[in-house]
Amino acid sequence: MFKGILIEKDEAGYRASLQDLDEGQLPEGDVTVRVSHSTLNYKDALAITGKGPVVRRFPMVPGVDLVGTVEQSTHSDYEVGDAVILNGWGVGETHWGGFAQKARLDGSWLVPLRGRFTPQQAMAIGTAGYTAMLCVLALERHGVTPEHGEILVTGAAGGVGSVATAVLTQLGFSVVAVSGRPEESDYIKSLGAVEVIDRAEFATPGKPLGKERWAGAVDVVGSQTLVNVCATTRYRGVVTACGLAGGMDFPATVAPFILRGVTLVGIDSVMCPRLERLEAWRRLARDLDISKLATISQEVGLTDVLPLAAQMLNGELRGRVVVDVNR
Repeated sequence: MFKGILIEKDEAGYRASLQDLDEGQLPEGDVTVRVSHSTLNYKDALAITGKGPVVRRFPMVPGVDLVGTVEQSTHSDYEVGDAVILNGWGVGETHWGGFAQKARLDGSWLVPLRGRFTPQQAMAIGTAGYTAMLCVLALERHGVTPEHGEILVTGAAGGVGSVATAVLTQLGFSVVAVSGRPEESDYIKSLGAVEVIDRAEFATPGKPLGKERWAGAVDVVGSQTLVNVCATTRYRGVVTACGLAGGMDFPATVAPFILRGVTLVGIDSVMCPRLERLEAWRRLARDLDISKLATISQEVGLTDVLPLAAQMLNGELRGRVVVDVNR
């Protein structure tokens, strides 16, 4: 038996609870992992509270991230004792995820935990940090360099925004952050941001084209915020979009794209090909100041996850929440 959070939906309603689970309940897979840590992400919070249609199969163990040690394997790439990471691939949505002490997975979804990161540090990065690195790689791929000008990061007090700010600063970019929490300004600046702007400046409809300022951007909000980011991006600037905290709609005009040549790049971390995942983790090992992970993250136990989910949806949590599934 092992402990895990299980989401159930039946005549009695939708509910999430911490339970004792049996290994025989685990889904099919060619690698069984003894999980050490997971993380609480926005998607996990939606799944636990039922505030979004994240879970598509019941019962479900949520948790889109995990790190642990291989206990059993018939996959050619992994042997017993190997340390592995998982991010995405529908885990926590259609396949049992990381909020349990064991997981059985498709080995092709895993990447090895190598180099400088401890398991706790790997989850302090997690899907949020790996997504942030995918955004940085996209900016680089489209030719954005520090010499081009300022980079805007929205939702900067959250997980993606925190890591994006830290990495971009380490790479020499001048980062301007957007946040709706003025009390977190000192924290955001400690990650390297040179300025923090109130999100209210981006939340309401503006002109199809605003004053040009950003050479690039990392946006986790979507909706009207993303519209205004695009409208104020400089000629041939690049905007990466990886979140929908403000909504899935995009009430925009084509003006930034056809008059300024702005590029809008969609970032998907869930089904991202393996080679890109490996590159993102390699670059995180090189370009993220590990000393900042202690500032970015807090660690909680599995029993703390349920009450924290609602706090995350309310925007009350800072940075990354690492979950030690064994306490």
